Amino acid sequence: MSVPSPPPWSDRERGEIALDLVARHEHGGQRADAVRNRARVLDAASRIAARCGAGNLTMDAVAAEAAVGKGTVFRHFGDRAGLLIALLDRAEHELQAAMLSGPPPLGPGAPPRDRLHAFGTAVLRHERRHQDLYLAAVADAQRRFSAPAQRVRHRHVAMLVGTLVPGADADLLAHGLLGYLDPVLTYHLRRQRGLDEGRLEAGWADLVDRVCR
Repeated sequence: MSVPSPPPWSDRERGEIALDLVARHEHGGQRADAVRNRARVLDAASRIAARCGAGNLTMDAVAAEAAVGKGTVFRHFGDRAGLLIALLDRAEHELQAAMLSGPPPLGPGAPPRDRLHAFGTAVLRHERRHQDLYLAAVADAQRRFSAPAQRVRHRHVAMLVGTLVPGADADLLAHGLLGYLDPVLTYHLRRQRGLDEGRLEAGWADLVDRVCR
């Protein structure tokens, strides 16, 4: 029995997904001062992560850097994991914009296979630039797959796979493909196995071609 593939994104869905990453968290019915405080805390957390590494981020340090009470930080983000996820979502915004409305082949206008190739390359390079943040943010297994950034990636890949392989379970295949781009795995392959970026990118293209032939 064939499995229905997810339909392409509509303009409305693109807007909703974009809101999931940044605007919904920052402006979802909050007062203007609350929005400013949240941005202030995120800016402070970004500075600390740049200086000391995201793995060394603490709620106390962020509150002191932002000159707000620790309760303000907890109120906006819940806990340290929530703050790290918010930082990750902010870092993903540029990548997400390129996926949804940037030039091809990463953005619309290129064949689905070319877009998948470009997506994996872009993610590998993006995660390498923000490696410390990704490793810290994905430590919480309860949230790593439900984070807005990950949901956007999955939806994007499932849509392209569904176009390339009609009748396949594009939802599960997308999870399988995204497993190759897991930041913990790519960190291991770079650091412990010594694989260079060219081999990782070639491996992604080969995997896409084999899954979607």
